[in-house]
Amino acid sequence: MESDFLSVPSSHSFQFSCGSHIPCFNECCRNLNQLLTPYDVLRLKNSLGICANDFLERYTSQHTGPESGFPIVRLREKPDDGFKCPFVTSEGCSVYHDRPSSCRAYPIARGVVRNRQTGKLTEHFMLLKEPHCKGFQTGKHHSVHEWIENQGLMIYNKMNDLLMEIISLKNVTMPGHLDIKSRHLFHMAGYDIDSFRNKIFNKGLLNSANYDEHLLSKAKEDDTALLKISLKWLQKKIFGQTG
Repeated sequence: MESDFLSVPSSHSFQFSCGSHIPCFNECCRNLNQLLTPYDVLRLKNSLGICANDFLERYTSQHTGPESGFPIVRLREKPDDGFKCPFVTSEGCSVYHDRPSSCRAYPIARGVVRNRQTGKLTEHFMLLKEPHCKGFQTGKHHSVHEWIENQGLMIYNKMNDLLMEIISLKNVTMPGHLDIKSRHLFHMAGYDIDSFRNKIFNKGLLNSANYDEHLLSKAKEDDTALLKISLKWLQKKIFGQTG
């Protein structure tokens, strides 16, 4: 039986709960094919107290998107343990506070469309019902909007939308594969955020480029501020976008 994707408005109410009281607890934490966004990597590596490069080497696999040429980062499962997520335990997720956005959003999936003329974002939501999941049979009712707020998704959506701006920009201005140099820059600035910090503060990567001085100062210690700068830098460096 296949999963059902139901398009729903943000006001849609659905019943759902997840936890050790649900018979399928932890079943969704295997065979994930789990893509990670730059903000996901940022939160996870900080949760584990390691640098981005160490996190990427230990916990992810990486390849190049066959159509876009973008670097793709996936969470590496444990094949000797039923292809489970490396962070799942019998008690649940060991990095729950900093779990990836798609785990956090489940069972909601969010899509975004940007108007090319106005730049306005329009959100679309789907409710994912998978055969193995028993979470829909118990718990309180939530609207999509309430779920997003309660699961701490606002900052994830905001940061992931910055990534989507880059993907959209590429689709419009540079169809086809990114070249090797652009892929390297994207990986470094998007995922290996600690290396990017070293490049801008110790190697003069930004030089005289115009960046908000307050944000730049904050980025010396704040990874979220740093990621905002890095994604803006990628727009300019790869696609010549200055806005």
